[in-house]
Amino acid sequence: MSLLKTIDPNPSFAPRENVVAPERLISGDPKLKTWAQDVARNETVHTGVWEATPGVSRSIKGETFEFCHILSGVVELTPEGGEPVVYKAGDSFVMKPGFVGIWKTIETVRKIYVTVTP
Repeated sequence: MSLLKTIDPNPSFAPRENVVAPERLISGDPKLKTWAQDVARNETVHTGVWEATPGVSRSIKGETFEFCHILSGVVELTPEGGEPVVYKAGDSFVMKPGFVGIWKTIETVRKIYVTVTP
C-alpha cells in the first residue's frame, strides 16, 4: 500500500451519480457526480473529485470535516446566520464539523475534496 496518493482532477473512470436529497433541495435540479479516489484510516478519510450543476441546497456537515479545493466553477456558501462567501477556481476552504448553511452552485463546480468523519 502506497502512502502517497495523487488525486486525478479529470478521472477517466465513471463517477457515481446522484441528486440532492429532497429534504435539502431549495431550488434547481442539481446533478451530482463523485469520483471517489482513496479511503484511509478505517474508512474515516475519503478523497476524490466531486461535481455539481447549478442549484441551491442546504449543507449540513454534522460531525464531518471537509476540505475543498475548487478546480472549476463558482459556488456561494452562506453559513447559517452569516454572510455569503463566493469561491471559484483556485480557491480552497474548510467546512468544519457542525457547519450548517446554504450551498449555491452558480456555475457547474468541480472540486477536490477530503472528508474526515469520526
